[in-house]
Amino acid sequence: MEAKYLEDWLRDAHAMEKQAEEMLKAQAKRIEHYPALSARIDQHLHETEHQAEKLERVMNELGIDTSAVKDMGGKLTAFGQSLGGMMAGDEVVKGGIASYAFECFEIANYKALIAAAEQANQPEVVRVCREILEEEQAMADWLD
Repeated sequence: MEAKYLEDWLRDAHAMEKQAEEMLKAQAKRIEHYPALSARIDQHLHETEHQAEKLERVMNELGIDTSAVKDMGGKLTAFGQSLGGMMAGDEVVKGGIASYAFECFEIANYKALIAAAEQANQPEVVRVCREILEEEQAMADWLD
């Protein structure tokens, strides 16, 4: 596998985490009447912020910059998703479904990143992605 794919996929993962941050922030503002969900969303928001920082650190160590375009695209997508769910009477249920689907998407991406990093002999990337994968799996399990 070419190292370029690993670089691109790390940029994609960073943008994915930026999108997740925005989605979680928007969701957190509208679920105050669901204390258990609100607490778990807040916890995962903090995890997500740390995940983006971890990715930035390993990318910096490898001389890879983040993609402002991809990060902005992720944030705009999250904003659109937030607007789409705001008017629904069953927003909490739809938000839960969307969150679960997004967690599964993240899980698949981190599994692919781990395999690519193993092939590229990048043990620190493997370690960081495994840490993040555990948090994503825990969130998906909680939502399930």
